[in-house]
Amino acid sequence: MEQGFQVLLQVFGGLALFLYGTDSLCRAVQQGAGRRLRSLLARCTANPVAGLLTGAAVTAVLQSSSAVTVMVIAFLAAGLLQLRQAVPVVFGANIGTTVTAQLLAFRVESWRYLLLFCGVLLCLACKGWRGRCVGEAVFGFGLLFEGVTVMRSAMEPLLQSPLLRLELARVQQSPLHGLLTGVCMTLTVQSSSATVALLQSMAAQPGADGVHSLLGLTAAIPILLGDNIGTTVTAVLASIGQSRDTKRAAAAHALFNLTGAAAFCALLPWYAGLVAMISPKGPELEVIARQTAKAHTLF
Repeated sequence: MEQGFQVLLQVFGGLALFLYGTDSLCRAVQQGAGRRLRSLLARCTANPVAGLLTGAAVTAVLQSSSAVTVMVIAFLAAGLLQLRQAVPVVFGANIGTTVTAQLLAFRVESWRYLLLFCGVLLCLACKGWRGRCVGEAVFGFGLLFEGVTVMRSAMEPLLQSPLLRLELARVQQSPLHGLLTGVCMTLTVQSSSATVALLQSMAAQPGADGVHSLLGLTAAIPILLGDNIGTTVTAVLASIGQSRDTKRAAAAHALFNLTGAAAFCALLPWYAGLVAMISPKGPELEVIARQTAKAHTLF
């Protein structure tokens, strides 16, 4: 009992590091380039394609689609953006947030200590506030990956729990159960990037035979789709009490992910086959994290 409690504490401690790292990175980038980000969003939304690419690029830098969608809703409320400009940016934010999963799939977290050291060094060495903001952003990036590493090591003994294995077995049997699990995970954590990182860690754990994934790709995809639905709640909450266009932007975000998730769940066997076909080949435990990241980006 005490060991299980310690494992849970380690999981939540890793999650806290991940969320704090993401928040630090986001705040540092906004402080260092806040005005430029605002002008970039205002200037680079002249057409839908430009807005889409801008939303993806800004989210890839901030590592938080929620921060970008809330920012867009604030610009809409202030009259700095029109609805036709805002919606492509929100859609682009969905693409940009997949960068985290791709980086984790390539095991970039092995560089975390170098990132942490360089971040602290920049904070101490730079006298100007811009240099310190860069240092804080680099440190936050390293802290984000440290959190993932802590969660990954904590998940190994936790996944031996019979109750958790029973729940994962239900997910494998029912895509709808997996979808709801992903929604609940993201609503609890308030970060789709964190839940996708947890999903990659769970999927990379061996099952009963020690060869195949504990989840498998067809069970991981519905959870992934549920994560994307859960992340829309932040924009919906931010639009409460705002103008009609802000509510429409939040609704567009929610409908985009809801209808997309429904379509991909309906085509789950074919979609899983397509992801497996375009992903690297090899033992399932070695490629499942890459496959999950591919499924996220392709969606």
